[in-house]
Amino acid sequence: MPAEWALHERSWMMWPCRVEVWPDMLATKKDYVSVAHAIREFEPLTMAVNPADETEARSMLGSDIDIVVTSLDDSWARDAGPCFLTDGKGKLAGVNFSFNAWGGKYDPFDADEAFSGFVLSQTGVGQYSSKLVAEGGGVSVDGEGTILTTESCFPNSNRNSCWSIAEIEEELLEMLGGEKVIWLPGNVEETETDGHVDGIAVFVRPGAVLIENAGNPGDEFHDIMNANIAALEDQLDAKGRKIEMVTIPEASDAVTSGDKFCTSYINSYLVNGGIVMPKYDVATDDVAREAFQTIFPERRIVQVSINNIALGGGGIHCITQQQPVA
Repeated sequence: MPAEWALHERSWMMWPCRVEVWPDMLATKKDYVSVAHAIREFEPLTMAVNPADETEARSMLGSDIDIVVTSLDDSWARDAGPCFLTDGKGKLAGVNFSFNAWGGKYDPFDADEAFSGFVLSQTGVGQYSSKLVAEGGGVSVDGEGTILTTESCFPNSNRNSCWSIAEIEEELLEMLGGEKVIWLPGNVEETETDGHVDGIAVFVRPGAVLIENAGNPGDEFHDIMNANIAALEDQLDAKGRKIEMVTIPEASDAVTSGDKFCTSYINSYLVNGGIVMPKYDVATDDVAREAFQTIFPERRIVQVSINNIALGGGGIHCITQQQPVA
């Protein structure tokens, strides 16, 4: 599995459709449009839409966004979409992990479980299927054999009750072409995804991880984030390099709505020549932007207001999936 900073052929998204997640569906769709057009500044983008939403989506998105029509239950392309693979010789493939709506939190989810295969069939590439219940937001890879994930997510009994951590690790290595898995504790208190790594820590280059800092001692997840930072200290990647950690705050001062609201700047998306990251209209927006610009001085950063996406429990990374160049 290539790193996210590798060149993309295009990005994929899924048009919002689960009413119980989005109290103001029109506002959420407008945020999705803003994210889609920010990505389109850098690379092609395909939006999958339900048949009943095609006319509306075409009207709101305009002609520069490609649209494909298929059945959808929800709108998180990172998790329902495939993890793409390359063989280094110009061939592309993808992994269909099993999907059960983050441990059975929503129903139905059969259309979303089929979405990964649909995307791969649209691209005409080879497919590998796994019985492991897993989501793309649960892994971050460096493209050189190292996989970062969390103990609170895939080993959770709501996903893989009959799998040991060792068995899950072996499957991840096999399916994603990895050589080493680094386990972080994750976040057992984050009950929407059970602590996806893409809200905690992500690879930003080989040997370097951007990780959310612990914040103030009184913050809700202070001890949890300290535990994740401690777990990454002195870790070596698959090539034997000591992991360098770069910390970034969360948007703790954001005006949140509901208990699922995503305040993570980690949950940004690397695109060809750029970064699309969230904006919450708080002081840490600039701090986070500067952190990304320091790490990626050659990339252009676009910040997008996502409050109507964040209230559903995720951010920009959660609603996107990259298709790499073979």
